[in-house]
Amino acid sequence: MSSFKDYGFKKEILKALDDLGFEKPSPIQEKAFDQLASSEQDLIAMAQTGTGKTAAFSLPILNEIDVDIRKPQVIILSPTRELGLQIAKNIEDYSKYMEGIRVQAVYGGADIEKQIRGIKKGAQIIVGTPGRTLDLLNRRRLDLSEIQWLVLDEADEMLSMGFKDDLDAILAGTPDYKQTLLFSATMPKEAQSLASKYMINPAEIKVSPAKNIGNKNVTHNYYIVNARDRYTALKRLVDFAPEIYGIIFCRTKRETKDIADQLMQEGYLADAIHGDLSQAQRDYVMKRFRNKNLQILVATDVAARGIDVNELTHVINYNLPDEDEVYVHRSGRTGRAGNEGVCASIITNREVGKIRSIERKVGKMKKANVPTGKEICEKQLFNTIHKIGQIEINHEEIDEYLPAIYEELSEMSREELLQRLVSLEFNRFLDFYKGSRDINVEEREGGKARSSRNGFTRFFINVGKKDRMNPKELLILINENIKVRNIEIGSIDLLESFSFFEADSAHKDEILTSMNRIQYRGSRVSVEEAQQKSRGGGRSRGRGGKRGGFKGQRNGSGRRNDGRSRGRGRR
Repeated sequence: MSSFKDYGFKKEILKALDDLGFEKPSPIQEKAFDQLASSEQDLIAMAQTGTGKTAAFSLPILNEIDVDIRKPQVIILSPTRELGLQIAKNIEDYSKYMEGIRVQAVYGGADIEKQIRGIKKGAQIIVGTPGRTLDLLNRRRLDLSEIQWLVLDEADEMLSMGFKDDLDAILAGTPDYKQTLLFSATMPKEAQSLASKYMINPAEIKVSPAKNIGNKNVTHNYYIVNARDRYTALKRLVDFAPEIYGIIFCRTKRETKDIADQLMQEGYLADAIHGDLSQAQRDYVMKRFRNKNLQILVATDVAARGIDVNELTHVINYNLPDEDEVYVHRSGRTGRAGNEGVCASIITNREVGKIRSIERKVGKMKKANVPTGKEICEKQLFNTIHKIGQIEINHEEIDEYLPAIYEELSEMSREELLQRLVSLEFNRFLDFYKGSRDINVEEREGGKARSSRNGFTRFFINVGKKDRMNPKELLILINENIKVRNIEIGSIDLLESFSFFEADSAHKDEILTSMNRIQYRGSRVSVEEAQQKSRGGGRSRGRGGKRGGFKGQRNGSGRRNDGRSRGRGRR
């Protein structure tokens, strides 16, 4: 179908969509509309960020919601405040001509009493983060006993952020007769488990084959440097793109703040967005970024959820993500609306294997060289000349000053005047990059990583899978507790009760000192230098570790039979 009119939406909805410039449904919207119009069946929808998911689930719901019932009929859960606010704003836009529709966003970091008053005023649609939603339920200020629709947006991200227990508590208190819609970019085991526990024989739709396809308008480049040169490489990439308008992705909140602070101190129009900001601070930063008062936003994946800007020229991976799908989501933020975009990744030789894996999702990636100082100066020079040629002259404002200016510069030739004008803008780049070195590193054949006997030390840590540890959590634990930035991490081996990881030997003492002062999930962490692998292939450990560990039985309670019937009260 080619028009929203073909799906039987109310005239008020169609008028709002027309105001918003919506012409035809996106692929995920078409599939969702077809499914939801014909069935009350639960739905799992696989779709990436930026594909139009909010309209996909909210328009069919708005078409059937009962505006005369002044209590929650819909609960939409999202992983972050930013995304929740965006969903609420979109739904308000879609329903602006529908009398009686009330939408209330509930999220942490804001006045809970104001949110409670919004619910009491008769909000039919609640958009919430798991933590604040559960808080309101525990306070008996939110009643979900009569909801007809439950939407889990970015389900994989909510689970990766540790909201499983909150989701269990929220979902367990909802009625059986609701329709559950789960939207997710990926379906990890935890998401599959959640679906099997709380959904009844769900239909499944996808907007593309299981293999994610990258945006064709995006050029994918990677740059190999030593870990110590990562920030230098970032700065050169930014300087080589004078008109950059992009997002830099970092792994941790601390790194995000450090990189943004350093960029700002060096005069760049940059700022950071991360979980430690209040909602007012986040809104201020995002307003500046959307208005292009900032050229660069530095963010973690979690903080960037809900950021939807079509004009981005660059996405720069200061660190590659742990999951290939996350790279696809990051890169999909640029090259939108027919524009060209660049996704650049700064890596070390140990990460070349990750590049090969990502290429299976997005196609061939180009190994590029970090620009030299001379190349950057040339790029900036011609950018300055281009801006001079394109600038519009405001005669009304400057004409009265021109006679004095002509007299002041009368002894200069045309050539000298141009030279001085260009140098005024250009000299700082010449001074900074004078004598700069080449920081590029040759790619090792096959992308093979160094062993722990060649510049890397192998460490034992007394946490493992039973402690809900995973590679991403371990990297965060290391990065947030070591004062030295950009420590290169090698292989990670997770076992049931303990784990091993490799790190740059130059920081061995710092790791042993800092990591033995911390706790993880309430237990004290113990890190020791591990012995080398034995000839038999087994791994030895430090003195403080324990082998093995009790494997608890899985609890299968709570799972419903697919054939269980349920009533509905809305048709």
